[in-house]
Amino acid sequence: MRVRKGLILAAGYGTRMLPVTKASPKEMLPLVDKPVIHYVVEEAVASGIEQIILVTSGGKRAVENYFDYAPALERALEEKGDLARRDELRGIAEMVEMVFVRQKEQKGIGHAVLAAESIIGDEPFVLYFPDDIIVAEPPATRQLIDVYDRHDGCVLAVEQVPHEEISHYGSMAVEPLEDDVFRVKALVEKPKPEDAPSDLGVVGRYVLTPDVFAALHETKPGIGGEIQITDGLALLLKTHPIFAYRFQGKRYDTGRPLGLLQASLELMLRRPDLGPHLREYLKSLDLS
Repeated sequence: MRVRKGLILAAGYGTRMLPVTKASPKEMLPLVDKPVIHYVVEEAVASGIEQIILVTSGGKRAVENYFDYAPALERALEEKGDLARRDELRGIAEMVEMVFVRQKEQKGIGHAVLAAESIIGDEPFVLYFPDDIIVAEPPATRQLIDVYDRHDGCVLAVEQVPHEEISHYGSMAVEPLEDDVFRVKALVEKPKPEDAPSDLGVVGRYVLTPDVFAALHETKPGIGGEIQITDGLALLLKTHPIFAYRFQGKRYDTGRPLGLLQASLELMLRRPDLGPHLREYLKSLDLS
């Protein structure tokens, strides 16, 4: 079945970016001149996703408003004669069909995925963690969908991470299938480096089959009473094949202050309207 739905999880507190996320959703933090979540939606649309389900929570109204029409603002831009900016704002609201779901309690990633079950139904879908911005051509989502089309099973985006950092990721034991594609043999959530089955870490893109919902319903809450997606996938792995794909591209963890700054600088340097000015500014800095 063709993958046409995407699920973006935007209900978390953003504690790694406090205190700014006390007042502003982490998904709305600026990355150059667009919020972080805008880049994720652009990636999904460029990969053929037709409907996006966005799981939010209390305090995330700004995320929903961003993807809605803004009639008063559009009229103000029209009166100024700034039709290009008006059309840009209208285009954001028309990028893709969006459905918003409220996660009333934060009980883990698996719980957030289950909040969208009735909307996704019996279809495969792409799961996004919007902290992870991936710059790639073709888009990372498209790469994963192509692997799904070949192997007809869940596909997890992975990258090689420093051994000492694997405790921040889900890790896995794998066997190679083809270039950068692996069959997953076992999954472990945030293992100690000495216990990690490999240095392949799962990052924020998953193509999931609808079988994952049944597995998550059977998954027992872990630490903090949360339902973890890794635990659900480990349960699913007992009856269904799961694959890992080492995507081509560069990932930025914008959920950390340094990661957001690095992404901002590098994306700005790619912009022909901003890059030359930024380069000149950076050359002027005394970095000694």
